[in-house]
Amino acid sequence: MTMKKIVCIIVLVITMSGCESFLDKTDPTATSFTEFFNDEDDLRRVTYSSFYDVFTHHSNRRSLLYMLDGRSDNAYARDFSDHHQAIANGTLNASSIGMEYYYATYMKHVGRLNTYIDNINEPYVENETIRTRYENILKGLRMWHYLRLTFYWGDVPFMLDPANLDDARQPARPKEEILEIIFPMAVEIAEQLPIDEYTSNKYMFNQLSLKAVIMRYALYHERYELAASLAKEIIDSGNYSLHPSYGDLFQYEAASNNNEFIVHLDEESHSGSTTYSFRDLGPHFRTGNGQSYCVPLKSLVDSYWTLQGRPIEDCPLHTKEEYELNPNLNRDPRYEASIMGHGDVFYGEPIDIYNSNNPMFYENQRASKSGYWFKKFVSENDAFRNGNMEYGLLRYAEVLLTYAEAKIMMGEVDALTKECINQVRERAGLDMTVADVNLPSYNSYVQEDWMTLIQNERRVEFAGEGLRYADLLRWRIAEDVLNQPALGHTREENGQMTSLKIEDRTFSSHQYRWPFPESSLKVNPGLKQNPGY
Repeated sequence: MTMKKIVCIIVLVITMSGCESFLDKTDPTATSFTEFFNDEDDLRRVTYSSFYDVFTHHSNRRSLLYMLDGRSDNAYARDFSDHHQAIANGTLNASSIGMEYYYATYMKHVGRLNTYIDNINEPYVENETIRTRYENILKGLRMWHYLRLTFYWGDVPFMLDPANLDDARQPARPKEEILEIIFPMAVEIAEQLPIDEYTSNKYMFNQLSLKAVIMRYALYHERYELAASLAKEIIDSGNYSLHPSYGDLFQYEAASNNNEFIVHLDEESHSGSTTYSFRDLGPHFRTGNGQSYCVPLKSLVDSYWTLQGRPIEDCPLHTKEEYELNPNLNRDPRYEASIMGHGDVFYGEPIDIYNSNNPMFYENQRASKSGYWFKKFVSENDAFRNGNMEYGLLRYAEVLLTYAEAKIMMGEVDALTKECINQVRERAGLDMTVADVNLPSYNSYVQEDWMTLIQNERRVEFAGEGLRYADLLRWRIAEDVLNQPALGHTREENGQMTSLKIEDRTFSSHQYRWPFPESSLKVNPGLKQNPGY
C-alpha cells in the first residue's frame, strides 16, 4: 500500500467517519485498516455495519421507515429531535440540525464505502467469489446513497475513490451527470450478484433486491423506461409474490415468513436485538410501552377509498360526511389493517380519545394528538415489552405499482399495467366486481385519471412505510398538501364537523430541494447553496 493511500485513509477516517469505535476490534461493527479484510468475517462485519449505520438501524427514529411518514400529510411526528416535524411543517433551513444530520451521514458513509471498496484486495480474502460478492454489495450501498443524495439535494459532490481534504472540497457535480453514471453502473453491479436470496444475511443485496432499489430511484428520477424494465424483470423472475394477507405482513403472523419482502430489515440486520415499533407508534397503555411518536392524520384516513375502489366523495352509497365520521364504514380493508382510533378496541379496551379516564385520552402526554395510531408494526404482544418484529424496506407490491406507474407515465397502459393494479387491489380485499380496472367503467381513463388512481393506491398500500414524502416531492404536489393544517379525528358537535388541530404547516416551492447545511458550505467553498435558502 502506498504512503499516499495510507494518508488518504487516515484523513478519511478522521474527517468523515467521526466514530471512535471504527478502529476498535472489540466493537462488533468495527474494523482496522492494518488488518483489513483478512477473512470473510471481516467482509461480513464491514458490510453489516454499512447497512446498519444508515439503513437497518433498529432504534434510530431519524431514519426508521415507519417514522418517515411524519414528514408528509400522512402523519405527525411529535418529537422535534427526530427531524421529521421540521420537514413536514416547512421550518427546515440551512441551519437545521436535521439537514446537517442527514447530509453528513450520507456523505460520511460514501467516504467510508469508497475506502472499503478501494482496499478490498489489500490484504485480501483468497476466495475471489466471496470477495467480489461483498465488493458489489458495498458498491450497491454506495449507489443507494448517491441516488438519495441527488433526489433530495440535486447537484452534489461525487466521488468514487477515497478523498483527501482537497478532493473532498470539490464543487458539486450536476445531478443529471451523476445519474448518467450511476444508473448503468448500478445495474452492472447488480448483474454480478447472486440472483437468489441468501439463507443467512438475507438483508444483504442479491441481484434482484439491488435491482429493486435501482427501480425505485429510476421511478423517483423519472427514468420510467428503466423503472418499468427492472420491475418487469423482477416480476418475470417469479422469486417474489404478494402475501395473501395484507395485514399479517406488519404483524408477527407473517413479518418473518413471507415471500413479499425484497429488501429486509430483519433480526440479522441488527444482531437479533429488540425492536421498538410498538414503543414508537403504539398507544400508551396503562404502564406499558407506547409513546405515539408518529401518528396518522385525518388526511391519510380520508384517503382510504371505499370497498368498491371509489373516493369517499364520489360514492353513491354514503355521503362524504358519513365516511369522515366513521372511517370504518364501507372502507378499503387496508384501513382496518393499518390504522386504529376512536371507537376501536385495543388490548380488550375501547379507545375513547375524549375521555380523560381512558388511557388513550388525546391530551395525555404520551397519547396521539390526532386520535389515531398506526396498527402496522404495532402488536398487542409487545404492549409490555420490546419486540423483535421484522420489516420490509421494499416489498413486491412496490414492484407491481412501480411498473404500473412507469407505464402510465410513458403513455403505455398495457394489460400488465392493469394486472399489476388489480393484483394489489384484489389482495387488499377490494370488491373486484367494481374495483377491477379492466371493467368498462375504466375504459375512458386518460393519463391524469390513471395517475390519480395510482397515487392513491401507493398512498394507502404503503401508509406508514415511509414512501409518502418522496412521492409528494416527485409528483410536485407538496405545495398542495403541505400548506394545510395537520388535523386529527373528526366528530360532529352541535351540528358542526370539527377536527382536532395539531399544527399549521407550510411548504414553499424551493423546498423541493433540501438545503445544504451551513457547516458543509463553510468547509467546502465549491458547494453552492440550493436556491431559496
